[in-house]
Amino acid sequence: MLTEEFTDGWQPIHVGFGGAPLSINGINPWLQVSNWQRVSQKHIVVPHPAYPNERHRAWVYEITIPGKAVCFAATELSNGVWGFYVQPDTAS
Repeated sequence: MLTEEFTDGWQPIHVGFGGAPLSINGINPWLQVSNWQRVSQKHIVVPHPAYPNERHRAWVYEITIPGKAVCFAATELSNGVWGFYVQPDTAS
């Protein structure tokens, strides 16, 4: 069982199956998977939105396309179900 402390400053914005419609600052990450760039090799620790005592490791990614950039964290919470997290100043 993961016992690391939660990483402050991240909030859940989406839980759903891989490929489900999602917009982060006007960008659908699933339509830009080849553009996901890992920001750091270090993970963050986030709660499962439906089970807040569960801890999950997530990695922080950035997508940059002409005229837009977005930073988010993502993790597979269970088989095929993904959680996306952003910092509070990120528009969704």
